[in-house]
Amino acid sequence: MGIFSSKKNTKEKKTPAKGAVVVEKKVVTQPASFNDVLLRPHITEKAGIKASEENVYTFEVTKGASKPSIRKAIIDLYKVTPVKIATITITGKRVVMRGKAGVTKATKKALIYLKKGETIEFV
Repeated sequence: MGIFSSKKNTKEKKTPAKGAVVVEKKVVTQPASFNDVLLRPHITEKAGIKASEENVYTFEVTKGASKPSIRKAIIDLYKVTPVKIATITITGKRVVMRGKAGVTKATKKALIYLKKGETIEFV
Protein backbone atom coordinates (compact mmCIF):
# COMPACT_ATOMS: atom_id res chain seq x y z
CA MET A 1 0.00 0.00 0.00
CA GLY A 2 1.40 3.33 -1.00
CA ILE A 3 1.43 6.52 0.97
CA PHE A 4 -0.77 8.26 -1.55
CA SER A 5 -3.95 6.47 -2.47
CA SER A 6 -5.14 6.48 -6.06
CA LYS A 7 -8.80 6.33 -4.95
CA LYS A 8 -10.79 9.48 -5.42
CA ASN A 9 -13.12 10.79 -2.73
CA THR A 10 -16.50 9.72 -4.03
CA LYS A 11 -18.62 11.39 -1.36
CA GLU A 12 -20.79 14.14 -2.75
CA LYS A 13 -21.59 17.24 -0.79
CA LYS A 14 -25.29 17.78 -0.33
CA THR A 15 -26.40 21.19 -1.45
CA PRO A 16 -29.34 22.82 0.30
CA ALA A 17 -32.57 23.42 -1.56
CA LYS A 18 -33.20 26.83 -3.08
CA GLY A 19 -34.25 29.39 -0.51
CA ALA A 20 -32.89 27.34 2.41
CA VAL A 21 -30.78 29.07 5.03
CA VAL A 22 -27.65 27.27 6.15
CA VAL A 23 -26.49 28.09 9.66
CA GLU A 24 -23.33 26.59 11.10
CA LYS A 25 -23.47 25.89 14.80
CA LYS A 26 -20.49 27.06 16.79
CA VAL A 27 -19.98 25.66 20.23
CA VAL A 28 -18.37 28.21 22.51
CA THR A 29 -17.32 26.99 25.91
CA GLN A 30 -17.41 29.61 28.63
CA PRO A 31 -15.34 29.17 31.79
CA ALA A 32 -17.26 28.16 34.90
CA SER A 33 -16.02 30.93 37.19
CA PHE A 34 -13.65 33.88 37.34
CA ASN A 35 -10.99 31.59 38.82
CA ASP A 36 -10.90 29.80 35.46
CA VAL A 37 -10.32 33.10 33.60
CA LEU A 38 -8.01 35.30 35.70
CA LEU A 39 -4.80 33.57 36.70
CA ARG A 40 -2.97 36.38 38.53
CA PRO A 41 -2.25 40.09 38.32
CA HIS A 42 0.80 40.80 36.14
CA ILE A 43 2.89 42.91 38.52
CA THR A 44 5.88 44.57 36.89
CA GLU A 45 7.41 48.02 37.03
CA LYS A 46 5.74 49.02 33.76
CA ALA A 47 2.35 47.65 34.88
CA GLY A 48 2.65 49.62 38.13
CA ILE A 49 3.34 52.86 36.27
CA LYS A 50 0.38 52.28 33.94
CA ALA A 51 -1.88 51.54 36.90
CA SER A 52 -0.95 54.73 38.75
CA GLU A 53 -0.83 57.13 35.78
CA GLU A 54 -3.29 55.78 33.22
CA ASN A 55 -5.62 53.64 35.41
CA VAL A 56 -4.81 50.48 33.40
CA TYR A 57 -4.42 47.15 35.22
CA THR A 58 -2.71 44.08 33.76
CA PHE A 59 -3.73 40.46 34.43
CA GLU A 60 -2.52 37.10 33.18
CA VAL A 61 -5.48 35.15 31.82
CA THR A 62 -6.03 31.69 30.39
CA LYS A 63 -5.32 31.23 26.69
CA GLY A 64 -8.97 30.57 25.84
CA ALA A 65 -10.37 33.55 27.75
CA SER A 66 -12.53 35.92 25.72
CA LYS A 67 -13.09 39.61 26.39
CA PRO A 68 -16.70 39.10 27.63
CA SER A 69 -15.58 36.38 30.06
CA ILE A 70 -12.72 38.60 31.31
CA ARG A 71 -15.17 41.51 31.76
CA LYS A 72 -17.55 39.31 33.77
CA ALA A 73 -14.71 38.00 35.95
CA ILE A 74 -13.46 41.53 36.74
CA ILE A 75 -16.98 42.69 37.62
CA ASP A 76 -17.61 39.64 39.85
CA LEU A 77 -14.25 39.68 41.63
CA TYR A 78 -13.34 43.37 41.98
CA LYS A 79 -16.78 45.08 41.71
CA VAL A 80 -15.58 47.57 39.06
CA THR A 81 -16.77 47.95 35.47
CA PRO A 82 -14.05 48.04 32.80
CA VAL A 83 -14.30 50.72 30.11
CA LYS A 84 -12.10 48.80 27.68
CA ILE A 85 -10.29 45.45 27.60
CA ALA A 86 -7.29 44.70 25.37
CA THR A 87 -5.75 41.24 25.14
CA ILE A 88 -2.19 40.35 24.17
CA THR A 89 -1.10 36.83 23.22
CA ILE A 90 2.54 36.15 24.00
CA THR A 91 4.04 33.23 22.08
CA GLY A 92 6.60 30.86 23.54
CA LYS A 93 10.20 31.67 22.67
CA ARG A 94 12.95 29.21 21.76
CA VAL A 95 15.69 29.10 24.39
CA VAL A 96 18.84 27.09 25.03
CA MET A 97 19.71 26.34 28.63
CA ARG A 98 22.70 24.21 29.66
CA GLY A 99 23.09 23.04 26.08
CA LYS A 100 19.51 21.79 25.75
CA ALA A 101 16.91 23.41 23.53
CA GLY A 102 13.48 24.25 24.87
CA VAL A 103 10.53 26.60 24.57
CA THR A 104 9.25 29.10 27.13
CA LYS A 105 5.61 29.03 28.12
CA ALA A 106 3.08 30.90 25.96
CA THR A 107 0.74 33.20 27.92
CA LYS A 108 -2.03 35.72 27.42
CA LYS A 109 -2.35 39.10 29.12
CA ALA A 110 -5.37 41.34 29.50
CA LEU A 111 -5.15 45.12 29.93
CA ILE A 112 -8.14 46.40 31.91
CA TYR A 113 -8.96 50.11 31.43
CA LEU A 114 -11.03 51.68 34.23
CA LYS A 115 -12.75 55.03 34.73
CA LYS A 116 -10.98 57.73 36.71
CA GLY A 117 -11.55 57.25 40.40
CA GLU A 118 -12.01 53.46 40.21
CA THR A 119 -9.15 51.30 41.42
CA ILE A 120 -8.33 47.63 41.90
CA GLU A 121 -6.55 46.75 45.16
CA PHE A 122 -4.08 43.85 45.14
CA VAL A 123 -3.59 42.48 48.62
